[in-house]
Amino acid sequence: MNVTSVTNEIFQLSINIDNILFEGLWEIPNGVTLNSYIVKGEKTAIIDGVCGWDGVPESLFELLNKINVDPNSIDYAVINHMEPDHSGWIEDLIKINPNFSIICSKPASDLLKSFYNYTNNIICVKDGDTIDLGNNKILSFYEIPNVHWPDTIATFDKHSGTLFSCDAFGSFGRVKDNLYDNMLSSEQIDFYEKEAVRYYSNIVASFSIPVKKSIEKCRALPIKIVAPGHGIVWRENPQKIINDYERYYSYQKGPAKKEITLIWGSMYGMTEKTITPILNILKEENVKVHVHRVPEDNISNILTSAWTSTGIIIAAPTYEYKMFPPAISTIDELGRKKLFNRKALYLGSYGWSGGAIRDMDETISRNRMNWEFVDKFEFKGYPSENDFNHIAGKVKELAELVKSIGKD
Repeated sequence: MNVTSVTNEIFQLSINIDNILFEGLWEIPNGVTLNSYIVKGEKTAIIDGVCGWDGVPESLFELLNKINVDPNSIDYAVINHMEPDHSGWIEDLIKINPNFSIICSKPASDLLKSFYNYTNNIICVKDGDTIDLGNNKILSFYEIPNVHWPDTIATFDKHSGTLFSCDAFGSFGRVKDNLYDNMLSSEQIDFYEKEAVRYYSNIVASFSIPVKKSIEKCRALPIKIVAPGHGIVWRENPQKIINDYERYYSYQKGPAKKEITLIWGSMYGMTEKTITPILNILKEENVKVHVHRVPEDNISNILTSAWTSTGIIIAAPTYEYKMFPPAISTIDELGRKKLFNRKALYLGSYGWSGGAIRDMDETISRNRMNWEFVDKFEFKGYPSENDFNHIAGKVKELAELVKSIGKD
């Protein structure tokens, strides 16, 4: 657990969470931080709340004690977003201090009642509304709905230029002693950028259009610091994480990077026979490739690779007149995350009957993914020499297409 000073009047309270599935779904092998912020003027506000799976809400109260903030002295609790990892401490704070006011959006106020049966002392805010804490601490509020819940707002302190963005501009990755970008090496910054891509593709990707609108709104503010609910605080170069998110949302409709994600599965080794030749060709073509075998690889990692890739190769057999179930469920999840306009290649083995292509086409059409295939190729049993030659030509065709339109 950490308590640090963002500025003279703003404190960050942070804990690391490990060994869970985030949202009950997503692997986080490098952990994740939960961040809360205290803003002190003549009055005191807490923005979001450290609410950990390791001890709710004891972690928050222990951190408050480190900066000599009595929970009874808190005047306002700003709930940027009602997801329980940011709001789960409210019930216990109410027991200690029944007199504080909650500041949130109107949709969040409805969730307060549903989640915690709380209806008192709620101030609903909309774009441009402010709360004066005294001593030049005026918090203003901006609606950024669907980043990634409809209730989400961002809070801005004009005096310090700090944007408290909650899940926007967040990332996975535990934080140790260095919680700020100006304290990190370039290698460490690269690590958090990779964790930000994983976070975006897993948590925020479906809402890329609202992300774009929110970034446009945030760019109108004189931001000097970005303080998210997860990840490091950006106070040396806050535009980096904003620009990164702008790039991530652009990947939704493509093109993305000059990369290919190969998603493959095999029952008896027939489709698997094609994998090494495919990888050899992509190496010759000097195209970066992310390789994922299903069902062994977690969907969290597959989403991240696919999000940054302009090209997708699906290698999976027919199974009971449809596509190999782990492969088709992966494609469906990519569709749910709105991964559009990829350049693609399908290949796979079948026995007595095909059917994988029909199943895939239905899934892609239903999700309106608009993937452009250089080929959809099924072969019976083990691939023949002619099959290998055909696949090689199509892999090269896809590689050239990715290199020609992908981003550096």
